[in-house]
Amino acid sequence: MAIARGAGTEIIRSASFESVNTATKLIIGVQHHIYTVLSLTATCIGRNASEKGYIMLIGWDAMGGLSAGDHYISDINNSIRETFVWNDKFSFNGFEPLASAMSGTLSTVAEQDAIADQGSEVSQYLQLTTDSGSTWYDVTVTYIDQNNA
Repeated sequence: MAIARGAGTEIIRSASFESVNTATKLIIGVQHHIYTVLSLTATCIGRNASEKGYIMLIGWDAMGGLSAGDHYISDINNSIRETFVWNDKFSFNGFEPLASAMSGTLSTVAEQDAIADQGSEVSQYLQLTTDSGSTWYDVTVTYIDQNNA
């Protein structure tokens, strides 16, 4: 049975990634979608002693009024075969706002609405990255995808 993905749907999704050791997109935003991350697990498979991983949201910076900002959510600094678990929920929009609707730092209701409207052509995404190719993780992310198209 196919999963309904049309406008007005809300589905739970999950994705697993083996041996992540470079910037890897875990959730790729789609325009007019809202993603709520339910959990993310990252098991360290190998690492250099001083290196770690990072969970990041790449998207609109409402403070600086800039596209594709790096928003660090958490550092992952566990030993080999230890598992990092993120289960605090957070949400993000699939696309950035239309840049021409923004004046810089978020300061008006109209700009707040522009962020919610996701009018640009720039996708936002959740990613995991590491300090180098010598550090890698097995990752599973579970999230809700709300389609408001």
